[in-house]
Amino acid sequence: MTAPFRSTFVLIKPNAIQRGLVGEIIHRFENKGLRIDAMKMLYITEELAEEHYAEHRDKPFYSALIDFITSGPVIAMVLSGPDAIEAVRYIVGDTDPLKAQPGTIRGQYAITVARNIVHASDSILAARNEIARFFGPDEVLKYRLNLEEDI
Repeated sequence: MTAPFRSTFVLIKPNAIQRGLVGEIIHRFENKGLRIDAMKMLYITEELAEEHYAEHRDKPFYSALIDFITSGPVIAMVLSGPDAIEAVRYIVGDTDPLKAQPGTIRGQYAITVARNIVHASDSILAARNEIARFFGPDEVLKYRLNLEEDI
């Protein structure tokens, strides 16, 4: 049985950009065979940050989270492939870098939960909402990679 072809959302956070990890992070997704359907660098406004992290509004770390994600540029991406949500979360690793497997992005590069290098959608609904939050329909491309026959 073939795995469902899905799209997911990834946000490369300000500290990954500051540390020069963007190429390494993107390289890992491409090596897995995921397709980049959209990508842009932007500054997240406070309003967009509050919308993106609304589920954490009542948590004690919310203010620091908003301050961090708005502290510098981020890179928003839409990635697609078989079971893309699960594949990306496997590559990214556990939210807590101390629990993340060695070799995952967070396991190798992140130090704290609050500044864990990258955000990845955790469900189909979250991916759909996050993609729509950061990209218009005309900004997400659909095309075929030659290697898709291998998947």
